[in-house]
Amino acid sequence: MSNVTVAALQIGSDYAGKAATLRNILAFEERIAASGATLVVMPEALLGGYPKGASFGTRLGYRLPEGREDFARYHDNAVDLDGPELAELADLSTRTGATLVLGVIERAGSSLFCTAVFIRPGEGVVAKHRKLMPTGTERLIWAQGDGSTMPVVDSDAGKLGAAICWENHMPLFRAAMYAKGVEIWCAPTVDERDIWRSSMRHIAHEGRCFVVSCCQVQPTPAELGTQIEHWDADRPLIGGGSMIVGPLGDVLAGPLERETGLLVAEIDTGDLIRARYDLDVAGHYARPDVFSLHVDERPRRNAVFTT
Repeated sequence: MSNVTVAALQIGSDYAGKAATLRNILAFEERIAASGATLVVMPEALLGGYPKGASFGTRLGYRLPEGREDFARYHDNAVDLDGPELAELADLSTRTGATLVLGVIERAGSSLFCTAVFIRPGEGVVAKHRKLMPTGTERLIWAQGDGSTMPVVDSDAGKLGAAICWENHMPLFRAAMYAKGVEIWCAPTVDERDIWRSSMRHIAHEGRCFVVSCCQVQPTPAELGTQIEHWDADRPLIGGGSMIVGPLGDVLAGPLERETGLLVAEIDTGDLIRARYDLDVAGHYARPDVFSLHVDERPRRNAVFTT
């Protein structure tokens, strides 16, 4: 039996920008350390921001100049994986002893990716996962990831994998991650709906893994609220709902709604074997004679130079 503590830090991007968001994260250092958490998961697009409600000046067939300015500002607020923001979070990881998994907007040249980074104590950023399929109008501003960033990362809490927001609804992506032996499924998101919580319980039950789902929580800017018809003035733009789920689909902590906070649960990784006694979708419950999955993990580049 191996008991470890895991946590979800439910927090939102600060409208003042990434520096302010970073300060807000660092303010939780004492609480993270006191919790004894060996893993802390944070929301999707936390550093860089999730611009919910923004149009980036785009209508089908044309782009407005002000939308280009919006994108330039958004690009400026994104982070570099070797930049100072993640270096400070690496120091936080080392000081608290917790592996961090969090969503960032990753700057890669002129393109942006919605990325989950894995930060281990004493090592810094050890892996990343770029969102494979941006949803809806997210495709205006985010590039698509490829199969080369689908890691399962060892940590003191267990083997970690990440699926960002609606990637969790991609059955073949889930099958690939189950086959890699994920034990703790990290789900950074901005989806606050009740059906999302059902999905988190389903994934835990299907994959016989622990799930840590972490959602942003943000108030609605006054100027945006006036633009959305029938918007409830008391309703947050993003309402949270972070939760921690056991490998039989049982809710261990949460959901935490409409407030910033650190959600904590103690888990027993020995429960993984007990849970997989009657269902191991990548093992004894698979039918490779009938079904198979081919996963292409080669990095995709539009130009390859050979000499």
